[in-house]
Amino acid sequence: MNPAFHTIDIIIFIAYLIIIVGLGLWIARKKRPSQSEEDYFLAGKSLPWWAIGASLIAANISAEQFIGMSGTSFASGLAVASYEFMAAITLIIVAKFFMPIFIRQDIYTIPEFVEKRYSRHLRTILAVFWIALFVFVNLTSVLYLGGKAIDTIIGMGDGRLIVPSIIGLAIIAACYSLRGGLSSVAWTDILQVFLLMAGGVITTIVAFQYVSPDGSLSQGVRHVADVAGDRFHLILKHDNPEFHNLPGIVMLIGGLWVANIYYWGFNQYIIQRAFAAKSLHEAQKGLAFAAFLKLLIPFIVVIPGIIAYVMFTEGSHGAVEAFTLNNGTLNNDNAYPWLISSFVPIGLKGLVLAALAAAIISSLASMLNSASTIFTMDVFKPYIAPKMEQKNDKKVNLVNVGRISAAIFLLIACLVAPMLGSVGQMFQYIQEYTGLVSPGILALFLLGLFWKKTNNKGAVTGVILSIPIALALKFLPIDMPFLDQMFYTCILTMAIIVMVSLATCPTDDDKKAIPLIADYFKTERGFHLCAYAICIILVVIYTVFW
Repeated sequence: MNPAFHTIDIIIFIAYLIIIVGLGLWIARKKRPSQSEEDYFLAGKSLPWWAIGASLIAANISAEQFIGMSGTSFASGLAVASYEFMAAITLIIVAKFFMPIFIRQDIYTIPEFVEKRYSRHLRTILAVFWIALFVFVNLTSVLYLGGKAIDTIIGMGDGRLIVPSIIGLAIIAACYSLRGGLSSVAWTDILQVFLLMAGGVITTIVAFQYVSPDGSLSQGVRHVADVAGDRFHLILKHDNPEFHNLPGIVMLIGGLWVANIYYWGFNQYIIQRAFAAKSLHEAQKGLAFAAFLKLLIPFIVVIPGIIAYVMFTEGSHGAVEAFTLNNGTLNNDNAYPWLISSFVPIGLKGLVLAALAAAIISSLASMLNSASTIFTMDVFKPYIAPKMEQKNDKKVNLVNVGRISAAIFLLIACLVAPMLGSVGQMFQYIQEYTGLVSPGILALFLLGLFWKKTNNKGAVTGVILSIPIALALKFLPIDMPFLDQMFYTCILTMAIIVMVSLATCPTDDDKKAIPLIADYFKTERGFHLCAYAICIILVVIYTVFW
């Protein structure tokens, strides 16, 4: 094993930090001194497809996946990879059916679309929802997992470096994202995504070599398949201890669709990159590119967790001590950091840590930019700016408002993040608490986009009642998997929206309904080929690993 973090690793890691901050600031400097709102929040609508796809994945892949998802795969095996595989087909659906409508609306934020389709009141409700979710769930969990990973890899894993690491990650993300906005975030993401992919591949290969009886990669793969063959199933049986988190085939036709369509279709910090595309076709090609990249993620994120599980069951390399806490419970989320700390050789360890930091920092920067975009464009601009401009007889600089709000959100997240230390499987924590609001929001959007009778009263009633519905299902005496809770919450919310809309709509169609024209949904031949290829690959994967 190679537990030491050598001077050369520190140099490589620091070099990465300097390069990424320098690149972000250089991109910001290239912009004209007085950035417009479109420049800062939407990168001047200039992103090509390859930048969109890379930035989408860099924003998505973070400590939540490298640490949280690896921890869940340690506990349950390959089944958690369904989140990634289903995301690929979801991206195709979003590109084909959602993006044509969003791009034609010429919007900055998802809540802005809500006002155009429903009302300003509902726009404000959802804006507050999303800001709270970004700050108290997404930002805090990414910061905590990042701090925990660095503490395990560089320190002794005793927690002393968690808070300093949280502060350091926050400062680095703030250095360029606050100055340059989405342009700095998106263009640095291109470097970050290739780095995080390379780091993931290195960690997986090294882990296979160490678990191998003879130290070879091929024998390592065979050994893991032999020892943990029962963990290479995408569909869990009902008697599996992790069935509650990943409820078998039901999740493929129910709750997993709710999680994925909400995340990839209506999540501001993801979809904002597509809003910044040069054109609709560039946005669609970018989403298709991201879909192909998603197919690779389980092999660099999920497989390492299974390898760590094999070492744990065999009691090799000190794995039992590494995963067992003082109270006798297992620390699943230690899988990925432990593999890096224990097995990645000197020199490569600094590169792998830089890759992990790249995943964390790119996600932090993306979340910050999107949270500040929502606050600035959906809360400050319509409610606060007019009063300030009337009082001072001077136009408010919304770019500066975005920077200040991002800094405040980051400070709050840094204060809250250390409190997450008692959470077991962080990936499940994020999915479960996001799942309290996502089903209602998804129901509101799907009906708003594709059913013209949906009106504001129905939407407001549905989205407000979705929270108590989700909580009621969560605390029912029946032990219901949370993905099933999400599915039933979404269905019940849609039923409420339909009933209220039919009862209150004075005309056949709501006056704010979106006109749907067949030409909107025409896509290029290359996009069709990508969609077919992804569907075929997924059929093969699920056939082999069912």
